[in-house]
Amino acid sequence: MSEKPGWKDRLFGGFSKTSGRLTENLSGLVTKAKLDEATLDEIEDALIISDLGPATAASIREKLSKERFEKGLSEHAVREIIQSEIAEILAPVAVPLEIDAFPRPQVILVIGVNGSGKTTTIAKLAHLFLEQDYGVMLAAGDTFRAAAIGQLKVWAERLGVPIISGKEGGDSASIVYEGVKQATATGIDVLIVDTAGRLQNRTELMDELDKIRRVLGRLNPEAPHNVVLVLDATTGQNALSQIEVFKEVAKVTGLIMTKLDGTARGGVLVAAAKQFEMPIHAIGVGETLEDLRPFDANDLAAAIAGIEE
Repeated sequence: MSEKPGWKDRLFGGFSKTSGRLTENLSGLVTKAKLDEATLDEIEDALIISDLGPATAASIREKLSKERFEKGLSEHAVREIIQSEIAEILAPVAVPLEIDAFPRPQVILVIGVNGSGKTTTIAKLAHLFLEQDYGVMLAAGDTFRAAAIGQLKVWAERLGVPIISGKEGGDSASIVYEGVKQATATGIDVLIVDTAGRLQNRTELMDELDKIRRVLGRLNPEAPHNVVLVLDATTGQNALSQIEVFKEVAKVTGLIMTKLDGTARGGVLVAAAKQFEMPIHAIGVGETLEDLRPFDANDLAAAIAGIEE
């Protein structure tokens, strides 16, 4: 039986489509000739259409323009500069989600549009905390969809963790309140709360989240300790507009990006880091519970740039 690939191998495998797209977009632009403005423009355009974002592309272009390529420009040299710039952008935002709240529990609200992988990400996050020997409880605060409640119950049973839930159309704030009460009484370390992903009516969503905050405040003024936005990498640049909206509506404190293995648009992770400078707690590069993990900025930069170490 072959040994299961380690996280670094899964990371490189998960970003193979993204690095492949970058290679394709740079193909033919890198020659042994010296760099001129036209070539720099073309490389910058190639980086933008690779979803790295205009700001990142401009930074890489500037670095390339300042480099002295004594033997002409090689593709590997360009990739090394891309890797260096991406690592520099990601290093400040690669922040694992630490469980350090006292008194317990630490309350984590998880938000995101329907279809982003929010509920599955909650399960993977719970698994990550269980691996660290924390007690975990789930709260099915997305009462707008019966399917979300049912799916979270299935995950809670698989993981062997308690869950607080109610009926479809019920009051989310009441469920969260009950979750905190029970978690406090039973010594649970982490309460992960699923919330509705409706952006069609921002006012309604904001009102619901504000009510949850008020209710939490009665039990613990510090709660919620984290508001984590789950993003689907396959949506590309649309993920950036989601951050913009949820940042305003939900007071987001950190990000998790999922489905990076299923897309060639993983460069949007770098664009998000550059534009918003918000903590990115973890990334998802596969379907199993183990495929959501915090990341090392240098490893991830190498994976995106397609540089095998």
